[in-house]
Amino acid sequence: MTRQARKAERELVNAPKKKAPRSGASADTAASSHTLLEGRLGYHLESALLVRALTHRSYAYENGGLPTNERLEFLGDSVLGLVVTDTLYRTHPDLPEGQLAKLRAAVVNSRALAEVSRGLDLGAFIRLGRGEEGTGGRDKASILADTLEAVIGAVYLDQGLDKAAELVHRLFDPLIEKSAELGAGLDWKTSLQELTAMEGLGVPEYLVTEEGPDHEKTFTAAARVGGVSYGTGTGRSKKEAEQQAAESAWRAIRAAADARAAEQAAAGEVLSPGDVVPEGGSASTA
Repeated sequence: MTRQARKAERELVNAPKKKAPRSGASADTAASSHTLLEGRLGYHLESALLVRALTHRSYAYENGGLPTNERLEFLGDSVLGLVVTDTLYRTHPDLPEGQLAKLRAAVVNSRALAEVSRGLDLGAFIRLGRGEEGTGGRDKASILADTLEAVIGAVYLDQGLDKAAELVHRLFDPLIEKSAELGAGLDWKTSLQELTAMEGLGVPEYLVTEEGPDHEKTFTAAARVGGVSYGTGTGRSKKEAEQQAAESAWRAIRAAADARAAEQAAAGEVLSPGDVVPEGGSASTA
């Protein structure tokens, strides 16, 4: 690390924290805001380590090349995966490897991590560059997910595996329990294909776009059937984005089909596959 970077990092730890646009950032200084976050996490962390966990690369690059949270994110991803995998292995002794992997994917994905992060109001504490700040980075799923993994990595380094596992259980056990009840969600793409066939809608296709540098790409997928978009999803891999899009589309089609069935039953009509409201409420094709 250069002398300039070391000086900037010391200033980062001691400098007053800018007021963030979200509700959790009402503290006047970095120290007090970190105390607020630590209260939500339930752990007191070494100050410089917590600062690093909250430092997005966009902020680091604008402030003299500070260390980013990417290494901590890498570590935290492994800790999170280990704890969730161990829990699923022990609580589902009869499930084969393939189903366990799908349950884990339902818990460890960008959208789930982002929702947990929002519950902590983590976005209010992230160190963002001006560009990311201006484009809504504090609520971007990929940034929230990466930062939460970095925080888990920081707890592991500072407190050890047992404390990191406690944090993971406290934050993710509700999702782990819910994953066992997903049913269709074990493979949303397969479930969507089965549902669209049953409804006479055709075979789903996925349009995927990507953005970001090679080492940190974000993928966005749209699930389309017959040229109509029924759901979108984002993820850190093409597979994850497609699964998220398939889930969104499955829920939209299932809800519309159930509503139509209820209306037809109330009217005494014969049930038949038919119009399903696509994402956005319009049946127009591309």
